[in-house]
Amino acid sequence: MSRVRGPRRRRRLSRVELRRLERKVLIAATVTALSWTASGCVVVHGEREVLPATTRAEAARALAQFTDVYNKADKAYDGSLDAGHVTGAFGAIDAARLKAGHINSPSGNAGHTPLTLTDARFTIPKKAGWPRWFLADAKGNKGGSARWLLVFVRDDLNETWKVAYLTLVAPASVPKFEQDTDGWAEAVPADSPGLTARPSDLSQAYATYLKDGGDTFAPGQHTTNWRALRARNAVKPGLATQYIDEPLTNGAYAPLALRTADGGALVFFATHHYMKQTAAAGATVPRPNKAVQALTKGEIKQSLTMEFVSNEAVLDPAAGSGSGQGESQGKVAVVGRVQGMTAAQGG
Repeated sequence: MSRVRGPRRRRRLSRVELRRLERKVLIAATVTALSWTASGCVVVHGEREVLPATTRAEAARALAQFTDVYNKADKAYDGSLDAGHVTGAFGAIDAARLKAGHINSPSGNAGHTPLTLTDARFTIPKKAGWPRWFLADAKGNKGGSARWLLVFVRDDLNETWKVAYLTLVAPASVPKFEQDTDGWAEAVPADSPGLTARPSDLSQAYATYLKDGGDTFAPGQHTTNWRALRARNAVKPGLATQYIDEPLTNGAYAPLALRTADGGALVFFATHHYMKQTAAAGATVPRPNKAVQALTKGEIKQSLTMEFVSNEAVLDPAAGSGSGQGESQGKVAVVGRVQGMTAAQGG
């Protein structure tokens, strides 16, 4: 850390002074911040203080800025226009979608309809260290009645807030969050042992479940129904379909979790998937649509391998809570999932 010279005497900020400074300039988000006072230099260690990730006003501005650049990028099919506002799983999905759109329509998106997000609610956790992050929950003009859940992250005070996770969730599935008297939420550590599954384990657990089944996840569209669909696709005459599922947990793909009012957590995590279609001798692989063709390398002769990134939102009950009913009791419920193809290879 660089040091600014001044009088030898220096004083630590009191808790009241630190809170006031945080509200004004978000010093809480710095790893090491320097603030001038009449008596010299005051060093604030943001990585040691448990403080809100941001203010509600700044969270609202981040959502507005994201929506603006997202619409510009979608209209022009130009990923460079929102690249600075996306990351992680959603960033990979968004970049591939815009790349395919540009290849098929270089002049832009003739069917563009601007995304509007209203009735925004912000859940901002108090935490120490990086990354800082918060959840925006809004009503969109796309996706029917679903709520849009966007997780914004950044690793430095000077960075732009970026959307790492974006999922659409039924309104009834958006939980109530644990909050302190000031309305700040609680971030759940990735290795928290007090849940049905640790957030850090969920990506691998989901990949394993899709292959082998198991008891971790509750029945539903993104669990039992998806496994059944895969099983049906795997046995079509003349066409073999294989699936490989892998965890995604590093860097911008790390899971993020918020404590819910019932003691559980809403967890966002990512997974990596491959689907390979191989035609029998004398048969051909079904011709993919234009979006898939745009992202495909090589000639499709007997096989096509498609690569996907998926981001999930799950309700992870407190360990031993027995939440849910019937087959879902005590299990992790996948309440939202957005998946996008990121690459393909012919063979």
